Amino acid sequence: MEKSNNNSIPQVVRINRYLAMAGVCSRRKADELILSGSITINNKVILNLASKVNTETDVVAVGGAKVKLKKNNLYILFNKPKDCITTLKDELGRRTIMQYINLRERVFPVGRLDRNTTGVLLLTNDGDFANNLMHPSGEVLKKYRASLDNTLTNEYKEKLEKGVYLEDGKTSPAKIDIINRTNGKEVLLTIHEGKNRQIHRMFLSLGYEVKKLERVSYAGLTIKGIERGKWRHLTSQEIKNLRKQF
Repeated sequence: MEKSNNNSIPQVVRINRYLAMAGVCSRRKADELILSGSITINNKVILNLASKVNTETDVVAVGGAKVKLKKNNLYILFNKPKDCITTLKDELGRRTIMQYINLRERVFPVGRLDRNTTGVLLLTNDGDFANNLMHPSGEVLKKYRASLDNTLTNEYKEKLEKGVYLEDGKTSPAKIDIINRTNGKEVLLTIHEGKNRQIHRMFLSLGYEVKKLERVSYAGLTIKGIERGKWRHLTSQEIKNLRKQF
């Protein structure tokens, strides 16, 4: 059991949770950093995923840079534009989310959107919060508006609703609503999974190409009132509502 200090911050935690609490990355990504030899505790490289950190006395570093726990957590709702990379840095010099969100505090995305997918994206420096939202057990709902190259037939609509087979397994059932007056070429699709390029691959498995994709809702949050490329802080009530989902 993890011990806590008087500030309600656990005194002893696993290293991946410490990195998440510090806003460095999610626990899953932290495990990758640990195994790569990038993490030190008190100047000693650690490779054991079960390593513990004393949050009051130990010194943790990532790639030689010291890491400290965040005192103030940030929760941001971003309306992601097209041609924006959902990473903090890009080796090819492409435009990233951090060029839109100018903050001194470091935040990272909760999950990812493809370069050309637009819409709702959450960012935070609260690693535990992000990890819980992204965990498959939470089944957080995500709704997308997809524009297709051809009319979606009832037959294929039913197949998507039951789940289709991809190279990494069968998808969970999806909710599909065909948007009126689009000749069946635009649909609203609701899923709780987050496989890589999942929606593109789902339609491609049935012979369709997704020409345009927008995430219109994530865990009930929408980008209503937020211009493309702009962002705002979540309200305290919105944060509470999200916590209820995990």
